Amino acid sequence: MYKLIQVLLFMSLYLMQISNGSKAEFVTCGTILKLINTDLRLRLHSHDVKYGSGSGQQSVTAVDVSDDNNSHWLVRPAMGETCKRGEPIKCNTNIRLQHVGTKKNLHSHYFSSPLSGNQEVSCYGDEDGEGDSGDNWTVVCNNDYWRRDTPVKLRHVDTAAYLAGSGRTFGRPINGQGEIVGVSSQYGTYTVWQAKEGLFIHPGELMPHQHAIHTEL
Repeated sequence: MYKLIQVLLFMSLYLMQISNGSKAEFVTCGTILKLINTDLRLRLHSHDVKYGSGSGQQSVTAVDVSDDNNSHWLVRPAMGETCKRGEPIKCNTNIRLQHVGTKKNLHSHYFSSPLSGNQEVSCYGDEDGEGDSGDNWTVVCNNDYWRRDTPVKLRHVDTAAYLAGSGRTFGRPINGQGEIVGVSSQYGTYTVWQAKEGLFIHPGELMPHQHAIHTEL
């Protein structure tokens, strides 16, 4: 009977946590999330597949499914900087986005993208998730903080290019996945992104007994 009560209590707390998921207002340091392009309705994605041209680094694409684990990204401080777990990300702050599955960081540089000839976007870094300054991105938004319900733009620090979809799709081995690129103007097409499913850390210091709010991953 005692074990049954424990199980029921745990399930009640779990369901409360799910139902309160919408109360996590901000994207915070340590958040694991999926990013959707608001125009293309595709989620930012990566995998252990390298480009056959350009840098030859790990490819970054976009997919139209919501339940792919290779679309999870960890919000980290920019290279050489720190942030407290659960601290809301201020607008115009530099961050890194680490691909959870491969531990590499969202990256860009002056190589040309394979389909549209825009700036290539890749994933880069060692087994500890450390790369270089090409992994840093600025969260461009008009509020004080990066809100979950508000679209943002991501500007590459080294090159000033904006993260975007090109509207083009790959053939094999990543058939049907969309090309992700850097573009020079924030007013170009497909440059707007929004936080979607994920594990959202509450602002403030989390005590050992506290839980992060999460939506359907």
